[in-house]
Amino acid sequence: MHKFVIKRNNILETYTNYEDIPDDFDHVIEFLPDVPDGPHSDEEHDELAKWNDRLQELMRKEHARSNTSR
Repeated sequence: MHKFVIKRNNILETYTNYEDIPDDFDHVIEFLPDVPDGPHSDEEHDELAKWNDRLQELMRKEHARSNTSR
């Protein structure tokens, strides 16, 4: 099961579905996508490759929000 923890308004919020993470948060605390044991199929490799992009997107949102809070 995936586990994503963000801090929003000084409260830690945990999500198991990436799409449920709101856009307005202060910090990414944990980013733990569930990675199945290998060997992986081509489809699984394609899905696993997306997780880095998703983390980078959350980091961009975090950075943008921290810049507007100053």
